[in-house]
Amino acid sequence: MGDRSRQRKQFDRDGYAVYEDVLDAELVAEASAHVDWLIAKNPELRPEGLLHTLVRHDPFWLRLISDERLLDIAEEYVGPNIALFASHYIAKPPGDGQPVLWHQDGSYWPLEPMEVVTLWLAVDDSLPENGCMRVVPGTQHMELHEMQPSHDTPNVLSSQIDPTLVDEDGAVDVVLKAGGVSVHHPNIVHGSNPNTSGLRRCGLTIRYIPTSTRITQKPWECAFLLRGKAVAGVNDYLLRPRYVEGEHMAFRGCETWSAPADGTL
Repeated sequence: MGDRSRQRKQFDRDGYAVYEDVLDAELVAEASAHVDWLIAKNPELRPEGLLHTLVRHDPFWLRLISDERLLDIAEEYVGPNIALFASHYIAKPPGDGQPVLWHQDGSYWPLEPMEVVTLWLAVDDSLPENGCMRVVPGTQHMELHEMQPSHDTPNVLSSQIDPTLVDEDGAVDVVLKAGGVSVHHPNIVHGSNPNTSGLRRCGLTIRYIPTSTRITQKPWECAFLLRGKAVAGVNDYLLRPRYVEGEHMAFRGCETWSAPADGTL
């Protein structure tokens, strides 16, 4: 996965970093199948809108975001006591995949303090031609701005930052092979172009917080303790979902998720 000290230095300087070859091909293939399963199960949703509200009752989703290789990266940024705040598949279908307009993640989130890191897992190869994520390096030092509604063009978030605040000439493409991960700061300005290619572009966002960060919106549908210890009185964490054959997508190791939930992952 490369030189972790180099990647942390890049994150501190630019607000993002890239980790290659994080997950094995078999798990990435399961994640890809999971996206297809979710789309079939939720036909009312756009493929870009497989949101955190679906996580609570989905054993594979929890198995994926609690993978030790992902948590090891998250720990470098939020410490050893890690909880899930949210997760979202953005699967841009070939030909008409919607863009994500320029925005700052933290502007949307009910977190105090804003101590959180996003891991963006490439389920497919993420390339300029299929609408890979783009970031404006250094903008993690900007304060958070209120997002403006935007409905002129169909887009994933239906909102954007004031365009006058964005230096598009300074934007860079975050190119990832499937199984790779990018990490980004909650304040960095980022977005992605539409997918007009013949290739799907799917990424999974995972928002990890230290257990000292409070989720201020109650109840919250997606709070799970993933590693370490909770801080008393800060957040209420959900029990892990129990795998039920025929109700959930089967996956490697699903039998270990069929026991009654005890809150541990």
